[in-house]
Amino acid sequence: MKSRAAILHDVGGPWSVEEFELDPPRAGEVLVEMAAAGLCHSDDHILKGDMSAPNDVLRSLGLPTMFPTIGGHEGSGIVRDVGDGVTEFAPGDHVVTSFVAVCGQCRWCATGMEYLCDAGIGTLTPGMPTDGTFRHHTADGKPLGHISKIGAFAEHTVVAADSLVKIDPELPLVSAALLACAIPTGYGSAVNRGGVRGGDTLVVIGAGGIGTGAIQGARINGAAQIVAVDPVEFKQKSARRFGATHSAATAAEALDLVRDLTFGVMADAVVVSPSLITPDDVRGALKLTRKGGTCVLTGMTSQLTRKVNLDLQDFILMNKTLAGTVFGSCNPRADVVRLARLYQTGQLLLDEMITRRYRLDDINDAYADLRGGEIIRGVIDFATD
Repeated sequence: MKSRAAILHDVGGPWSVEEFELDPPRAGEVLVEMAAAGLCHSDDHILKGDMSAPNDVLRSLGLPTMFPTIGGHEGSGIVRDVGDGVTEFAPGDHVVTSFVAVCGQCRWCATGMEYLCDAGIGTLTPGMPTDGTFRHHTADGKPLGHISKIGAFAEHTVVAADSLVKIDPELPLVSAALLACAIPTGYGSAVNRGGVRGGDTLVVIGAGGIGTGAIQGARINGAAQIVAVDPVEFKQKSARRFGATHSAATAAEALDLVRDLTFGVMADAVVVSPSLITPDDVRGALKLTRKGGTCVLTGMTSQLTRKVNLDLQDFILMNKTLAGTVFGSCNPRADVVRLARLYQTGQLLLDEMITRRYRLDDINDAYADLRGGEIIRGVIDFATD
């Protein structure tokens, strides 16, 4: 079948909205008609080269090339067809994508850590995770990748059944798209990895989509004080709508604020989620973290960032924890449904996070808005004309 998608042909972009060819799903695969796709910084990092490399560089290293590829990993849609052996999904099911595939059988899944599933490794390597071949092709028949094995910036896509989570059909699909990345990644960073609980103080550095998810997670789980740190005044104001009690423009500015709020103890947890984490961000976040506290690195960093200078003696003697996380250390099959229930009961705000809806053809303008700090979460609404 023919469909349309936003495609990257190499590092630097721009996104090119064009027609492509899509094969039917094979064994273990599902055809999804996309309803919405969230605009995440990760896809922009691939465009910029922070998480990717030009084809000629990869070829010179003897590595598989990444481009051309369909963008998008945060999405929602409706199942239209299933391949052989797929029993957990049927045409008409409403689903959200999971950029962390879940096989349910590996060591990590078996021990409750689906977010580290072996099937989720290599999500940036082109080809289907089921057999390594391609279902997506350019108009002239060349293989076409799909980011995170999802390709949410397409009107239709074929993904492995392991990369989908079924949701209640009563959930609005556009809002549900945020359950595919922004919300579990942010919420889980605060609650699962940061261990935020009632009465705690949390600092969130970067109040975009993921940071807002962290703020909401802390609020829902009873944090007493939530400090949002972002240089964009619009995001500072927005953060208060979702649960932040205080705000600051920079980590340095937040230092005295948090010291005063906690009588010198500092924050129980700090979530670091700017558009791109730098070594300075890490150092600043650890200064905001109390002794015995946890600093969670949630945002992405450039692949060229290799080291961070820490006050190592303070880090050791103050018993601090510096933690990484993927998908907020959430388990897609269980936690997406749980988070959806929080939305349905009015505790988790999704509709309010969507600052603007865009047409697929406007994707370059949408990412310009994201880079300019004008939106909390932008969404491609495929029903928008």
